[in-house]
Amino acid sequence: MKVVIVGGVAGGASVVARIRRLDEHAQIVMIERSGYISYANCGLPYYVGGVIKEQEELTLQTPESFWDRFRIDVRVRQEVTAINPAEKTVTVHALDSGKVYTETYDKLLLAPGAKPTVPALSGVSSERVFTLRTVEDTLRIRHFVEEKKPKTAVLAGGGFIGLEMAENLVEMGVSVTIVQRPKQLLAPLDADMASFVHAEMRRHGVALRLGETVTGFRQDGDSVLTLLEESEPLHSDMVLLAIGVTPDTHLAKEAGLTLGIRGSIAVNERMETSVPDIYAVGDAVEVTHFVTGQKVLISLAGPANKQGRIAADNICGGSSRYHGSQGSSVLKLFGLTVASTGINEKTARAAGIAYDKVVLFPASHAAYYPGAQSMAMKVLYEKESLRLLGAQIVGGDGVDKRIDVLATAIRAKMTALELTELDLSYAPPYSSAKDPVNMAGFMIEDLESGKVRQFHWNDVEDLPCDGSATLLDVRTAWEYQRGHLDGFRNIPLDDLREHLDELDRGKPVYVNCQTGLRSYLACRLLTQYGFTCSHLSGGYSFYQVVTQERQTARSAYPCGMEKLTH
Repeated sequence: MKVVIVGGVAGGASVVARIRRLDEHAQIVMIERSGYISYANCGLPYYVGGVIKEQEELTLQTPESFWDRFRIDVRVRQEVTAINPAEKTVTVHALDSGKVYTETYDKLLLAPGAKPTVPALSGVSSERVFTLRTVEDTLRIRHFVEEKKPKTAVLAGGGFIGLEMAENLVEMGVSVTIVQRPKQLLAPLDADMASFVHAEMRRHGVALRLGETVTGFRQDGDSVLTLLEESEPLHSDMVLLAIGVTPDTHLAKEAGLTLGIRGSIAVNERMETSVPDIYAVGDAVEVTHFVTGQKVLISLAGPANKQGRIAADNICGGSSRYHGSQGSSVLKLFGLTVASTGINEKTARAAGIAYDKVVLFPASHAAYYPGAQSMAMKVLYEKESLRLLGAQIVGGDGVDKRIDVLATAIRAKMTALELTELDLSYAPPYSSAKDPVNMAGFMIEDLESGKVRQFHWNDVEDLPCDGSATLLDVRTAWEYQRGHLDGFRNIPLDDLREHLDELDRGKPVYVNCQTGLRSYLACRLLTQYGFTCSHLSGGYSFYQVVTQERQTARSAYPCGMEKLTH
């Protein structure tokens, strides 16, 4: 059996190694357009920033190492220019020599990946306008940074690569401005959770020009102008286009393969295309979203590697299936860790899913053990079935652990209530006896059993301020004086029982505290004394972040009161 693989990064490299493990006698040819294979896409911004010191550390394998270990014929700097399914051949152009030749195959796998989206704007070909997708792109940017020593940069786009580049450039002393049409960074997050990211970026001096449209670029001596639709141009020493990626599927289209959304390659669960003996994996293919069942594009290394393994199994006569992706991701951003899995509110609404959510601010580990850090956690679930839909977490230590637990729970099709039963490890330096994931389950259990009601940050402005309802802030007097919601009366939780006679049982009560714990306790107390009560999900802290992009405290007491550092 002769297998030809087009593309040698995550998916392609995974395929060839797996095929060799399954079939020692297969003839395997891997053709890669760039000069590098099996390189760490996700590490490219950190090489530009000097965090990764050596270029060699970016490449997990080389053509030589693939041959030595796997006897795989790796051909870099060669580009497949056409596929002839009827004859089972590909046309290859050797970029260095100019030679054009034909290669036969029994099985063909396409792993072309995705290419940076480069809009058809004036000046986009300027030598000071960059994209970041390949090792060659990275070397070009690093050479420019080392030689020209830019002081200012404009980043068009606020996705993973854009934000990682922003962090690395800032750490190098470059003043960074991010411009993009959407009004929030990081599309996998809901707008309220993205507010934490906005606050962190601004805290480190990054200027955010959200909701603005780039119309072109113009060279201006040793700088470049970023032209905006409704604002004055931005001057900078360099521009990075990071507005997203587009599936690189022209070969598949020209060969007559069925295409999916946004021009991606349509595949089945076996990673087979519409043409026999042709498979496809990675950023170029559409997949089924594990939560919604809808076709999506998810450009992440984890799914690409898993798809490669499955395709290899089936090429070698197996029967493996890819059951979809839920888009689990994590991002380091200065002092924050930002993570998500499953779907957000926008996606749930678009899919017509009736959902609810909880917001909480647990500590990364036992609050009494030194170094505990607060995290903001949002968990979505379907109202009728109580199945978990998605989660978003922003914080410091412990974010990656919790998002992976929740991702696993979603994959296992657990209900939100089953989070309460998870037997998770505990020691004070690592967690709490009630882990944050358990806490999310407890909160959902209380909501669904009717023990508590909640309202959300976007409901605050519609609360009745005409005296027909009681608006109650149960934080300490000191917290209240530092800032509070208009119209809310302050009665600290510990004093509430002594003031019950001052409250009208005929009026609904809306309760607020710092993060939601004390307001929950107040609601449980008031409900048992005959009051109808709701509490603010995420509390005053969450409200401030969303409405003012105020930086939250990095640590807090178990009740949610901020620990002030001097």
